[in-house]
Amino acid sequence: MTTIDTRPEAADAAAGDAASDPGSRSAVEAFFVTAAAWVTTTDHKRIGRLYLAMGLLVLTATAVLGAVLGFERADDGAVSLDADALLQTFQAYRVGLVFGAVIPLGLGLAIAIAPLQLGARSIAFPRLALTGFYSWVGGLALTFVALGRNGGIGGGDNQAIDLFLAGHGLMILGLLASAGCVATSVLTTRAPGMTMRRVPLFAWSALVGSLAMLVALPVAFGAIVYLFIDHRYAQLNFGGAEGIGDWIGWAFSVPAVIVYALPAVGVAAEMIPVTFKNRQALRGVAFAGIALVGVAALAATTQQFVHEVTFDTGGERFVRDAVPFLIFAGLPLLGLAVVMGLGGLTAQGGLANGRPSISSGFVFSFLGLGMVGAGIAGNFLMGITDVDLIRGPGEAEPLFTTFEEGATIYVVYGTALAVMGGVVFWAPKLWGRQISEKQVLPLALLGVLATVLAGLPLYIAGFLDQVGGVPANDADVAAMLVIDGDTGALWNGLSLAGHALMALTVLAFGGLLLKTFAGAGEQADDNPVGGHTIEWSTSSPAPADNFEHVPTVASPEPQFDLTYEGTSS
Repeated sequence: MTTIDTRPEAADAAAGDAASDPGSRSAVEAFFVTAAAWVTTTDHKRIGRLYLAMGLLVLTATAVLGAVLGFERADDGAVSLDADALLQTFQAYRVGLVFGAVIPLGLGLAIAIAPLQLGARSIAFPRLALTGFYSWVGGLALTFVALGRNGGIGGGDNQAIDLFLAGHGLMILGLLASAGCVATSVLTTRAPGMTMRRVPLFAWSALVGSLAMLVALPVAFGAIVYLFIDHRYAQLNFGGAEGIGDWIGWAFSVPAVIVYALPAVGVAAEMIPVTFKNRQALRGVAFAGIALVGVAALAATTQQFVHEVTFDTGGERFVRDAVPFLIFAGLPLLGLAVVMGLGGLTAQGGLANGRPSISSGFVFSFLGLGMVGAGIAGNFLMGITDVDLIRGPGEAEPLFTTFEEGATIYVVYGTALAVMGGVVFWAPKLWGRQISEKQVLPLALLGVLATVLAGLPLYIAGFLDQVGGVPANDADVAAMLVIDGDTGALWNGLSLAGHALMALTVLAFGGLLLKTFAGAGEQADDNPVGGHTIEWSTSSPAPADNFEHVPTVASPEPQFDLTYEGTSS
Protein backbone atom coordinates (compact mmCIF):
# COMPACT_ATOMS: atom_id res chain seq x y z
CA MET A 1 0.00 0.00 0.00
CA THR A 2 1.45 3.38 -0.94
CA THR A 3 1.88 6.33 1.32
CA ILE A 4 -0.64 9.16 1.28
CA ASP A 5 1.46 12.20 0.37
CA THR A 6 -0.52 15.41 0.88
CA ARG A 7 2.57 17.29 2.07
CA PRO A 8 0.75 19.77 4.35
CA GLU A 9 4.07 20.35 6.11
CA ALA A 10 5.37 22.76 3.49
CA ALA A 11 3.96 25.74 5.33
CA ASP A 12 5.51 24.49 8.56
CA ALA A 13 8.92 24.18 6.95
CA ALA A 14 8.72 27.65 5.41
CA ALA A 15 7.70 29.22 8.67
CA GLY A 16 10.43 27.39 10.51
CA ASP A 17 13.06 28.55 8.00
CA ALA A 18 11.94 32.15 8.37
CA ALA A 19 12.03 31.94 12.14
CA SER A 20 15.49 30.39 12.14
CA ASP A 21 17.04 33.15 10.03
CA PRO A 22 18.38 35.64 12.60
CA GLY A 23 19.09 38.27 9.99
CA SER A 24 15.64 38.44 8.47
CA ARG A 25 13.59 39.16 11.62
CA SER A 26 13.95 40.62 15.07
CA ALA A 27 13.91 38.31 18.10
CA VAL A 28 10.31 39.26 18.90
CA GLU A 29 9.16 38.68 15.32
CA ALA A 30 11.01 35.38 15.18
CA PHE A 31 9.32 34.29 18.42
CA PHE A 32 5.83 35.04 17.11
CA VAL A 33 6.55 33.39 13.76
CA THR A 34 7.80 30.26 15.53
CA ALA A 35 4.82 30.29 17.89
CA ALA A 36 2.43 30.65 14.97
CA ALA A 37 4.14 27.75 13.19
CA TRP A 38 3.54 25.54 16.24
CA VAL A 39 -0.03 26.72 16.84
CA THR A 40 -1.06 26.04 13.25
CA THR A 41 1.23 23.08 12.56
CA THR A 42 0.24 20.09 10.48
CA ASP A 43 3.49 18.23 11.21
CA HIS A 44 2.47 15.16 13.18
CA LYS A 45 5.73 15.24 15.14
CA ARG A 46 4.84 18.67 16.50
CA ILE A 47 1.22 17.73 17.20
CA GLY A 48 2.43 14.69 19.13
CA ARG A 49 4.85 16.82 21.13
CA LEU A 50 2.07 19.26 21.98
CA TYR A 51 0.05 16.37 23.41
CA LEU A 52 3.10 15.08 25.30
CA ALA A 53 3.97 18.47 26.78
CA MET A 54 0.43 19.13 28.00
CA GLY A 55 0.10 15.57 29.29
CA LEU A 56 3.29 15.88 31.35
CA LEU A 57 2.16 19.25 32.69
CA VAL A 58 -1.23 17.91 33.78
CA LEU A 59 0.38 14.77 35.21
CA THR A 60 2.58 16.93 37.42
CA ALA A 61 -0.39 18.94 38.68
CA THR A 62 -2.39 15.75 39.24
CA ALA A 63 0.41 14.15 41.24
CA VAL A 64 0.46 17.26 43.44
CA LEU A 65 -3.29 16.91 43.95
CA GLY A 66 -2.78 13.26 44.86
CA ALA A 67 -0.24 14.32 47.49
CA VAL A 68 -2.65 16.90 48.91
CA LEU A 69 -5.44 14.34 49.14
CA GLY A 70 -3.07 11.81 50.68
CA PHE A 71 -2.23 14.38 53.34
CA GLU A 72 -5.93 14.88 53.99
CA ARG A 73 -6.47 11.16 54.37
CA ALA A 74 -3.42 10.61 56.54
CA ASP A 75 -4.27 13.42 58.96
CA ASP A 76 -8.08 13.58 58.51
CA GLY A 77 -8.58 17.12 57.30
CA ALA A 78 -5.14 18.62 57.95
CA VAL A 79 -5.32 20.86 54.86
CA SER A 80 -8.58 22.33 56.17
CA LEU A 81 -10.44 22.22 52.85
CA ASP A 82 -14.20 22.37 53.23
CA ALA A 83 -16.40 19.51 52.06
CA ASP A 84 -17.27 21.10 48.69
CA ALA A 85 -13.63 21.86 47.91
CA LEU A 86 -12.61 18.31 48.79
CA LEU A 87 -15.38 16.88 46.62
CA GLN A 88 -14.17 18.83 43.59
CA THR A 89 -10.49 18.16 44.36
CA PHE A 90 -11.07 14.41 44.35
CA GLN A 91 -12.77 14.71 40.98
CA ALA A 92 -10.07 16.95 39.52
CA TYR A 93 -7.55 14.32 40.64
CA ARG A 94 -9.36 11.50 38.82
CA VAL A 95 -10.02 13.57 35.70
CA GLY A 96 -6.37 14.61 35.63
CA LEU A 97 -5.11 11.04 35.97
CA VAL A 98 -7.15 9.66 33.08
CA PHE A 99 -8.27 12.37 30.66
CA GLY A 100 -5.50 14.83 31.49
CA ALA A 101 -2.48 12.50 31.59
CA VAL A 102 -2.61 8.86 30.53
CA ILE A 103 -4.72 9.25 27.38
CA PRO A 104 -2.90 12.30 25.91
CA LEU A 105 0.54 10.89 26.74
CA GLY A 106 -0.07 7.61 24.92
CA LEU A 107 -1.93 9.28 22.08
CA GLY A 108 0.74 11.98 21.71
CA LEU A 109 3.55 9.44 21.35
CA ALA A 110 1.48 7.50 18.80
CA ILE A 111 0.84 10.65 16.75
CA ALA A 112 4.51 11.62 16.81
CA ILE A 113 6.06 8.23 16.04
CA ALA A 114 3.58 5.90 14.30
CA PRO A 115 3.66 7.68 10.89
CA LEU A 116 7.46 7.53 10.94
CA GLN A 117 7.32 3.80 11.63
CA LEU A 118 4.89 3.34 8.75
CA GLY A 119 7.10 5.13 6.22
CA ALA A 120 4.43 7.80 5.74
CA ARG A 121 5.16 11.45 4.97
CA SER A 122 2.35 12.61 7.23
CA ILE A 123 -0.37 11.44 9.56
CA ALA A 124 -3.77 10.95 7.95
CA PHE A 125 -5.91 14.11 8.29
CA PRO A 126 -3.26 16.20 10.11
CA ARG A 127 -5.53 19.21 10.56
CA LEU A 128 -8.14 17.00 12.20
CA ALA A 129 -5.47 15.68 14.57
CA LEU A 130 -4.54 19.26 15.50
CA THR A 131 -8.21 20.15 15.94
CA GLY A 132 -8.54 17.16 18.24
CA PHE A 133 -5.70 18.51 20.37
CA TYR A 134 -7.35 21.91 20.77
CA SER A 135 -10.71 20.32 21.52
CA TRP A 136 -9.11 18.19 24.21
CA VAL A 137 -7.30 21.16 25.78
CA GLY A 138 -10.46 23.28 25.66
CA GLY A 139 -12.60 20.55 27.17
CA LEU A 140 -10.06 19.90 29.92
CA ALA A 141 -9.94 23.60 30.77
CA LEU A 142 -13.75 23.82 30.88
CA THR A 143 -13.89 20.76 33.13
CA PHE A 144 -11.47 22.25 35.65
CA VAL A 145 -13.24 25.62 35.53
CA ALA A 146 -16.53 23.87 36.24
CA LEU A 147 -15.00 22.03 39.20
CA GLY A 148 -13.66 25.33 40.51
CA ARG A 149 -17.19 26.73 40.38
CA ASN A 150 -18.68 23.87 42.43
CA GLY A 151 -19.71 21.80 39.44
CA GLY A 152 -19.07 18.15 38.71
CA ILE A 153 -20.52 15.09 40.41
CA GLY A 154 -22.57 16.16 43.43
CA GLY A 155 -21.89 19.86 42.74
CA GLY A 156 -24.11 22.64 43.98
CA ASP A 157 -24.10 24.94 40.95
CA ASN A 158 -26.37 23.73 38.14
CA GLN A 159 -24.67 25.80 35.43
CA ALA A 160 -21.26 24.55 36.52
CA ILE A 161 -22.53 20.97 36.42
CA ASP A 162 -23.70 21.51 32.84
CA LEU A 163 -20.29 23.01 32.04
CA PHE A 164 -18.59 19.97 33.60
CA LEU A 165 -20.55 17.64 31.32
CA ALA A 166 -19.97 19.82 28.26
CA GLY A 167 -16.25 19.93 28.98
CA HIS A 168 -16.12 16.15 29.19
CA GLY A 169 -17.97 15.86 25.91
CA LEU A 170 -15.56 18.25 24.19
CA MET A 171 -12.55 16.36 25.59
CA ILE A 172 -13.88 13.06 24.32
CA LEU A 173 -14.62 14.44 20.84
CA GLY A 174 -11.08 15.80 20.58
CA LEU A 175 -9.49 12.54 21.68
CA LEU A 176 -11.69 10.56 19.30
CA ALA A 177 -10.66 12.82 16.40
CA SER A 178 -6.96 12.31 17.09
CA ALA A 179 -7.38 8.58 17.72
CA GLY A 180 -9.22 8.26 14.41
CA CYS A 181 -6.28 9.90 12.63
CA VAL A 182 -3.83 7.41 14.18
CA ALA A 183 -5.97 4.39 13.28
CA THR A 184 -6.50 5.62 9.72
CA SER A 185 -2.76 6.21 9.32
CA VAL A 186 -1.86 2.65 10.29
CA LEU A 187 -4.53 1.23 8.02
CA THR A 188 -3.96 3.42 4.94
CA THR A 189 -0.61 5.28 4.91
CA ARG A 190 1.91 2.47 5.02
CA ALA A 191 5.01 2.45 2.82
CA PRO A 192 5.13 0.15 -0.23
CA GLY A 193 5.77 -3.42 0.86
CA MET A 194 4.64 -2.87 4.44
CA THR A 195 1.79 -5.30 4.94
CA MET A 196 -0.08 -5.39 8.21
CA ARG A 197 2.10 -8.33 9.27
CA ARG A 198 5.17 -6.11 8.86
CA VAL A 199 3.83 -3.19 10.88
CA PRO A 200 6.15 -2.40 13.83
CA LEU A 201 4.89 -3.46 17.24
CA PHE A 202 4.48 0.08 18.55
CA ALA A 203 2.46 1.11 15.48
CA TRP A 204 0.33 -2.01 15.97
CA SER A 205 -0.29 -1.08 19.61
CA ALA A 206 -1.21 2.44 18.47
CA LEU A 207 -3.77 0.95 16.07
CA VAL A 208 -5.28 -1.39 18.68
CA GLY A 209 -5.33 1.37 21.30
CA SER A 210 -6.94 3.87 18.94
CA LEU A 211 -9.60 1.39 17.84
CA ALA A 212 -10.27 0.50 21.48
CA MET A 213 -10.76 4.19 22.28
CA LEU A 214 -13.08 4.52 19.29
CA VAL A 215 -15.14 1.69 20.82
CA ALA A 216 -15.09 2.78 24.47
CA LEU A 217 -15.19 6.60 24.50
CA PRO A 218 -18.37 6.99 22.38
CA VAL A 219 -20.18 5.05 25.11
CA ALA A 220 -19.09 7.67 27.63
CA PHE A 221 -20.03 10.47 25.21
CA GLY A 222 -23.51 9.04 24.72
CA ALA A 223 -24.01 8.81 28.48
CA ILE A 224 -22.87 12.43 28.83
CA VAL A 225 -25.42 13.58 26.27
CA TYR A 226 -28.22 11.85 28.19
CA LEU A 227 -26.93 13.22 31.50
CA PHE A 228 -26.69 16.76 30.13
CA ILE A 229 -30.23 16.74 28.77
CA ASP A 230 -31.66 15.13 31.89
CA HIS A 231 -29.85 17.44 34.28
CA ARG A 232 -30.72 20.57 32.34
CA TYR A 233 -34.43 19.88 31.89
CA ALA A 234 -35.73 17.26 34.33
CA GLN A 235 -33.23 15.51 36.63
CA LEU A 236 -35.66 12.60 36.89
CA ASN A 237 -34.05 9.61 35.18
CA PHE A 238 -30.32 9.71 35.90
CA GLY A 239 -30.09 10.71 39.54
CA GLY A 240 -29.31 14.41 39.11
CA ALA A 241 -25.87 15.72 40.01
CA GLU A 242 -25.08 12.85 42.37
CA GLY A 243 -26.04 10.25 39.76
CA ILE A 244 -23.45 11.41 37.21
CA GLY A 245 -20.75 9.23 38.74
CA ASP A 246 -22.93 6.13 38.43
CA TRP A 247 -23.04 6.55 34.66
CA ILE A 248 -19.58 7.85 33.67
CA GLY A 249 -17.45 6.85 36.68
CA TRP A 250 -16.35 3.67 34.88
CA ALA A 251 -14.31 5.81 32.44
CA PHE A 252 -11.98 6.87 35.28
CA SER A 253 -11.30 3.40 36.63
CA VAL A 254 -10.01 -0.05 35.79
CA PRO A 255 -10.62 -1.93 33.59
CA ALA A 256 -11.39 0.97 31.23
CA VAL A 257 -8.03 2.67 31.85
CA ILE A 258 -6.26 -0.49 30.67
CA VAL A 259 -7.31 0.53 27.16
CA TYR A 260 -5.31 3.73 27.48
CA ALA A 261 -2.19 1.78 28.51
CA LEU A 262 -1.80 -0.02 25.17
CA PRO A 263 0.91 2.37 23.87
CA ALA A 264 2.97 1.44 26.94
CA VAL A 265 2.78 -2.23 25.94
CA GLY A 266 3.86 -1.31 22.41
CA VAL A 267 6.82 0.80 23.56
CA ALA A 268 8.24 -2.03 25.67
CA ALA A 269 7.59 -4.62 22.96
CA GLU A 270 9.37 -2.39 20.43
CA MET A 271 12.45 -1.84 22.59
CA ILE A 272 13.11 -5.41 23.77
CA PRO A 273 14.40 -6.67 20.35
CA VAL A 274 16.53 -3.53 19.95
CA THR A 275 18.01 -3.91 23.43
CA PHE A 276 18.93 -7.56 22.93
CA LYS A 277 19.90 -7.17 19.23
CA ASN A 278 17.60 -9.91 18.05
CA ARG A 279 14.52 -10.31 15.88
CA GLN A 280 11.15 -10.32 17.62
CA ALA A 281 10.18 -13.89 18.41
CA LEU A 282 6.79 -15.00 17.01
CA ARG A 283 5.61 -11.61 15.76
CA GLY A 284 2.11 -12.85 14.99
CA VAL A 285 1.67 -14.08 18.55
CA ALA A 286 2.96 -10.74 19.85
CA PHE A 287 0.31 -9.00 17.74
CA ALA A 288 -2.33 -11.25 19.29
CA GLY A 289 -1.06 -10.52 22.81
CA ILE A 290 -1.35 -6.75 22.30
CA ALA A 291 -4.83 -7.22 20.84
CA LEU A 292 -5.89 -9.26 23.89
CA VAL A 293 -4.96 -6.35 26.16
CA GLY A 294 -7.31 -4.22 24.04
CA VAL A 295 -10.22 -6.51 24.95
CA ALA A 296 -10.57 -4.28 28.04
CA ALA A 297 -12.46 -1.93 25.73
CA LEU A 298 -15.39 -4.36 25.83
CA ALA A 299 -15.57 -3.92 29.60
CA ALA A 300 -15.93 -0.19 29.03
CA THR A 301 -18.76 -0.64 26.55
CA THR A 302 -20.70 -2.67 29.09
CA GLN A 303 -20.15 0.07 31.70
CA GLN A 304 -18.88 -2.43 34.23
CA PHE A 305 -16.14 -1.58 36.70
CA VAL A 306 -15.27 -5.20 37.40
CA HIS A 307 -17.02 -8.57 37.42
CA GLU A 308 -16.93 -10.50 40.68
CA VAL A 309 -16.83 -14.28 40.70
CA THR A 310 -19.04 -15.98 43.25
CA PHE A 311 -17.70 -19.32 44.45
CA ASP A 312 -20.82 -21.22 45.50
CA THR A 313 -21.56 -24.90 45.77
CA GLY A 314 -24.18 -24.97 43.05
CA GLY A 315 -21.80 -24.01 40.28
CA GLU A 316 -24.39 -22.29 38.06
CA ARG A 317 -23.75 -18.82 39.42
CA PHE A 318 -20.00 -19.44 39.33
CA VAL A 319 -20.12 -20.20 35.60
CA ARG A 320 -22.37 -17.23 34.91
CA ASP A 321 -20.01 -14.89 36.77
CA ALA A 322 -16.76 -16.47 35.60
CA VAL A 323 -17.36 -16.11 31.85
CA PRO A 324 -17.58 -12.28 31.70
CA PHE A 325 -14.89 -12.02 34.39
CA LEU A 326 -12.43 -14.07 32.34
CA ILE A 327 -13.23 -12.04 29.21
CA PHE A 328 -12.95 -8.57 30.74
CA ALA A 329 -10.28 -9.17 33.40
CA GLY A 330 -8.57 -12.39 32.37
CA LEU A 331 -7.87 -11.76 28.67
CA PRO A 332 -6.02 -8.43 29.20
CA LEU A 333 -3.85 -10.10 31.84
CA LEU A 334 -3.23 -13.04 29.50
CA GLY A 335 -2.32 -10.66 26.67
CA LEU A 336 0.21 -8.84 28.81
CA ALA A 337 1.68 -12.17 29.92
CA VAL A 338 2.04 -13.21 26.26
CA VAL A 339 3.86 -10.00 25.34
CA MET A 340 6.22 -10.26 28.30
CA GLY A 341 6.80 -13.98 27.70
CA LEU A 342 7.72 -13.37 24.05
CA GLY A 343 9.96 -10.56 25.21
CA GLY A 344 11.76 -13.10 27.38
CA LEU A 345 12.21 -15.44 24.39
CA THR A 346 13.54 -12.58 22.28
CA ALA A 347 15.95 -11.59 25.04
CA GLN A 348 17.12 -15.17 25.50
CA GLY A 349 17.95 -15.49 21.82
CA GLY A 350 19.77 -12.17 21.85
CA LEU A 351 21.87 -13.08 24.88
CA ALA A 352 23.20 -16.06 22.98
CA ASN A 353 24.53 -13.72 20.26
CA GLY A 354 26.22 -11.15 22.48
CA ARG A 355 25.88 -8.58 25.23
CA PRO A 356 22.63 -6.55 25.35
CA SER A 357 22.67 -2.77 25.06
CA ILE A 358 20.49 -1.69 28.00
CA SER A 359 19.53 1.96 27.73
CA SER A 360 17.70 4.26 30.11
CA GLY A 361 14.77 4.35 27.71
CA PHE A 362 14.49 0.57 27.93
CA VAL A 363 14.63 0.71 31.74
CA PHE A 364 11.87 3.33 31.72
CA SER A 365 9.63 1.32 29.40
CA PHE A 366 10.27 -2.12 30.88
CA LEU A 367 9.72 -1.05 34.49
CA GLY A 368 6.74 1.03 33.42
CA LEU A 369 5.21 -2.02 31.77
CA GLY A 370 5.76 -3.90 35.01
CA MET A 371 3.78 -1.23 36.87
CA VAL A 372 0.98 -1.50 34.29
CA GLY A 373 1.03 -5.25 34.88
CA ALA A 374 0.60 -4.68 38.62
CA GLY A 375 -2.50 -2.60 37.86
CA ILE A 376 -3.96 -5.19 35.48
CA ALA A 377 -3.27 -7.93 38.03
CA GLY A 378 -5.01 -5.78 40.65
CA ASN A 379 -8.04 -5.51 38.40
CA PHE A 380 -8.03 -9.32 38.09
CA LEU A 381 -7.68 -9.72 41.85
CA MET A 382 -10.70 -7.49 42.48
CA GLY A 383 -12.85 -10.00 40.66
CA ILE A 384 -11.93 -12.95 42.84
CA THR A 385 -11.81 -11.23 46.25
CA ASP A 386 -14.09 -9.03 48.29
CA VAL A 387 -11.80 -5.98 48.39
CA ASP A 388 -13.97 -4.06 45.94
CA LEU A 389 -17.52 -2.83 46.55
CA ILE A 390 -19.47 -2.90 43.29
CA ARG A 391 -22.12 -0.48 42.20
CA GLY A 392 -23.88 -0.23 38.88
CA PRO A 393 -25.94 2.59 37.31
CA GLY A 394 -28.85 3.52 39.56
CA GLU A 395 -27.77 1.41 42.54
CA ALA A 396 -27.33 3.05 45.93
CA GLU A 397 -24.23 1.08 46.89
CA PRO A 398 -20.99 2.24 48.56
CA LEU A 399 -18.10 3.55 46.54
CA PHE A 400 -15.03 1.53 45.68
CA THR A 401 -12.33 0.88 48.22
CA THR A 402 -8.91 2.38 47.64
CA PHE A 403 -7.84 -0.94 46.08
CA GLU A 404 -9.46 0.21 42.83
CA GLU A 405 -7.71 3.56 43.11
CA GLY A 406 -4.37 1.82 43.61
CA ALA A 407 -4.91 -0.30 40.49
CA THR A 408 -5.75 2.82 38.48
CA ILE A 409 -2.62 4.59 39.76
CA TYR A 410 -0.44 1.62 38.79
CA VAL A 411 -1.83 1.66 35.23
CA VAL A 412 -1.65 5.46 34.82
CA TYR A 413 1.79 6.02 36.33
CA GLY A 414 3.18 2.88 34.68
CA THR A 415 1.95 4.07 31.30
CA ALA A 416 3.47 7.50 31.90
CA LEU A 417 6.85 5.91 32.69
CA ALA A 418 6.72 3.74 29.56
CA VAL A 419 5.84 6.75 27.41
CA MET A 420 8.78 8.65 28.92
CA GLY A 421 10.95 5.71 27.89
CA GLY A 422 9.56 5.99 24.37
CA VAL A 423 10.36 9.71 24.29
CA VAL A 424 13.95 8.96 25.33
CA PHE A 425 14.22 6.21 22.72
CA TRP A 426 12.87 8.29 19.83
CA ALA A 427 14.35 11.64 20.93
CA PRO A 428 16.85 11.61 18.02
CA LYS A 429 13.97 11.62 15.52
CA LEU A 430 12.15 14.42 17.36
CA TRP A 431 15.03 16.70 18.38
CA GLY A 432 18.10 15.36 16.61
CA ARG A 433 19.86 14.81 19.93
CA GLN A 434 20.18 12.04 22.48
CA ILE A 435 19.08 12.60 26.05
CA SER A 436 21.84 11.99 28.60
CA GLU A 437 21.72 8.38 29.82
CA LYS A 438 23.31 9.28 33.16
CA GLN A 439 20.67 11.90 33.86
CA VAL A 440 17.66 9.86 32.72
CA LEU A 441 18.38 6.53 34.42
CA PRO A 442 17.96 7.82 38.01
CA LEU A 443 14.60 9.30 37.00
CA ALA A 444 13.41 5.90 35.77
CA LEU A 445 14.24 4.31 39.12
CA LEU A 446 12.71 7.23 41.02
CA GLY A 447 9.53 6.96 38.94
CA VAL A 448 9.15 3.26 39.72
CA LEU A 449 9.64 3.94 43.43
CA ALA A 450 7.03 6.71 43.21
CA THR A 451 4.53 4.41 41.51
CA VAL A 452 4.98 1.63 44.06
CA LEU A 453 4.65 4.05 46.98
CA ALA A 454 1.56 5.70 45.47
CA GLY A 455 -0.24 2.48 44.55
CA LEU A 456 0.77 -0.38 46.84
CA PRO A 457 -0.31 1.27 50.15
CA LEU A 458 -3.75 1.84 48.63
CA TYR A 459 -3.95 -1.86 47.82
CA ILE A 460 -3.32 -2.60 51.49
CA ALA A 461 -5.74 0.11 52.66
CA GLY A 462 -8.33 -1.39 50.29
CA PHE A 463 -8.08 -4.72 52.07
CA LEU A 464 -8.76 -2.71 55.24
CA ASP A 465 -11.94 -1.34 53.58
CA GLN A 466 -10.88 2.28 53.25
CA VAL A 467 -13.26 3.98 50.83
CA GLY A 468 -11.95 5.44 47.57
CA GLY A 469 -13.17 5.91 44.02
CA VAL A 470 -15.09 8.75 42.41
CA PRO A 471 -17.05 10.68 45.10
CA ALA A 472 -20.69 11.60 44.54
CA ASN A 473 -21.46 13.79 47.55
CA ASP A 474 -20.09 15.21 50.79
CA ALA A 475 -20.84 12.01 52.67
CA ASP A 476 -18.70 10.04 50.23
CA VAL A 477 -15.83 12.47 50.79
CA ALA A 478 -16.20 12.11 54.54
CA ALA A 479 -16.05 8.32 54.16
CA MET A 480 -12.86 8.64 52.11
CA LEU A 481 -11.19 10.47 55.00
CA VAL A 482 -12.04 7.80 57.57
CA ILE A 483 -8.80 6.08 58.61
CA ASP A 484 -7.96 3.16 60.82
CA GLY A 485 -5.85 4.93 63.44
CA ASP A 486 -2.08 4.85 62.97
CA THR A 487 -2.35 2.06 60.39
CA GLY A 488 -4.48 4.13 58.03
CA ALA A 489 -2.22 7.15 58.51
CA LEU A 490 0.82 5.03 57.60
CA TRP A 491 -0.57 3.74 54.30
CA ASN A 492 -1.98 7.08 53.22
CA GLY A 493 1.22 8.82 54.22
CA LEU A 494 3.25 6.45 52.05
CA SER A 495 0.88 7.08 49.13
CA LEU A 496 1.33 10.82 49.68
CA ALA A 497 5.10 10.38 49.38
CA GLY A 498 4.66 8.40 46.17
CA HIS A 499 2.61 11.14 44.52
CA ALA A 500 5.14 13.77 45.59
CA LEU A 501 8.00 11.72 44.12
CA MET A 502 6.09 11.27 40.86
CA ALA A 503 5.60 15.04 40.58
CA LEU A 504 9.34 15.48 41.13
CA THR A 505 10.13 12.80 38.51
CA VAL A 506 7.95 14.40 35.84
CA LEU A 507 9.31 17.89 36.57
CA ALA A 508 12.90 16.68 36.27
CA PHE A 509 12.10 14.77 33.08
CA GLY A 510 10.45 17.85 31.59
CA GLY A 511 13.56 19.86 32.44
CA LEU A 512 15.74 17.37 30.56
CA LEU A 513 13.46 17.61 27.53
CA LEU A 514 13.70 21.41 27.58
CA LYS A 515 17.49 21.18 27.71
CA THR A 516 17.44 18.80 24.76
CA PHE A 517 15.06 21.04 22.82
CA ALA A 518 17.39 23.98 23.50
CA GLY A 519 20.31 22.12 21.95
CA ALA A 520 21.91 20.29 24.87
CA GLY A 521 22.87 16.65 24.54
CA GLU A 522 24.89 14.69 22.03
CA GLN A 523 24.12 15.20 18.35
CA ALA A 524 22.55 12.01 17.04
CA ASP A 525 23.27 10.20 13.81
CA ASP A 526 20.56 8.47 11.79
CA ASN A 527 20.43 5.32 13.95
CA PRO A 528 22.21 5.89 17.26
CA VAL A 529 20.24 3.22 19.15
CA GLY A 530 20.51 0.37 16.66
CA GLY A 531 16.80 0.49 15.85
CA HIS A 532 15.26 -2.17 13.63
CA THR A 533 12.42 -0.32 11.88
CA ILE A 534 12.34 2.16 9.01
CA GLU A 535 12.12 5.40 11.01
CA TRP A 536 15.81 4.86 11.76
CA SER A 537 16.64 5.12 8.06
CA THR A 538 15.77 8.82 7.90
CA SER A 539 17.86 11.69 9.24
CA SER A 540 17.90 12.86 12.86
CA PRO A 541 15.86 14.93 13.45
CA ALA A 542 13.34 13.68 10.91
CA PRO A 543 12.51 16.30 8.25
CA ALA A 544 9.07 17.86 7.96
CA ASP A 545 7.91 15.24 5.46
CA ASN A 546 9.77 12.42 7.29
CA PHE A 547 11.59 10.81 4.34
CA GLU A 548 13.49 12.21 1.38
CA HIS A 549 12.27 9.24 -0.61
CA VAL A 550 9.39 6.94 0.32
CA PRO A 551 11.05 3.71 1.51
CA THR A 552 10.14 0.29 0.18
CA VAL A 553 9.89 -2.35 2.90
CA ALA A 554 10.89 -5.97 2.33
CA SER A 555 10.79 -7.26 5.93
CA PRO A 556 9.44 -6.31 9.38
CA GLU A 557 12.95 -5.22 10.49
CA PRO A 558 14.67 -3.59 7.49
CA GLN A 559 17.32 -1.76 9.53
CA PHE A 560 18.16 -4.97 11.40
CA ASP A 561 18.69 -6.65 8.04
CA LEU A 562 21.17 -3.96 7.02
CA THR A 563 23.07 -4.13 10.31
CA TYR A 564 23.15 -7.91 10.80
CA GLU A 565 23.09 -9.37 7.31
CA GLY A 566 22.06 -12.99 7.33
CA THR A 567 21.47 -13.03 11.11
CA SER A 568 18.31 -14.66 12.35
CA SER A 569 17.09 -15.88 15.70
